[in-house]
Amino acid sequence: MVLRATEVVPAGAGTTVADTVVLCRDDRHRRRLRMLGEKGTDFVLDLAEATVLHDGDLLLLDDGRAVRVKAAAEHLLEVRGRDPHHLLRLAWHLGNRHVPTAIGAERLLIAYDHVLADMIVGLGGRVAAIDAPFDPEGGAYAGNHGHGHAHDHSDDHGNGHHRQGHGHEHGHGHHHHHHHD
Repeated sequence: MVLRATEVVPAGAGTTVADTVVLCRDDRHRRRLRMLGEKGTDFVLDLAEATVLHDGDLLLLDDGRAVRVKAAAEHLLEVRGRDPHHLLRLAWHLGNRHVPTAIGAERLLIAYDHVLADMIVGLGGRVAAIDAPFDPEGGAYAGNHGHGHAHDHSDDHGNGHHRQGHGHEHGHGHHHHHHHD
């Protein structure tokens, strides 16, 4: 019989942890996925709906044990501004392009993208390539069901990076209107 994880408990719960799964950002937005813990626990994530799993969350197995989610280190860009106002402007430009962004008091983290790095430098920001866990904001439509832009859209260049600058419709019940500089 295959073990199933059907419930997520937020980080900090006092449950005994039997194993850990290390997942990148894209693998932490799931409903159903077979997983293998670092200690060999083989189980199926089987949630009622797609959920964003955060670093430290616990997946409760049907045998009573728990598996901790650990965010994998990913290749990122650390973005810094001249001052808080400048950093806010840089965040606005990234948000206007639907770039998944982790927001801190003094820095922003985004997935590594040389085109976005050039844009940020052109706007007077500083960028540094780093490897760190990535836990971006969920977005205005995230709610409790983990909706948002968990997977980047492809552009017309075939390289998988998302570059806004064109209007587009999303199939998830709302529309975006883009204003171009």
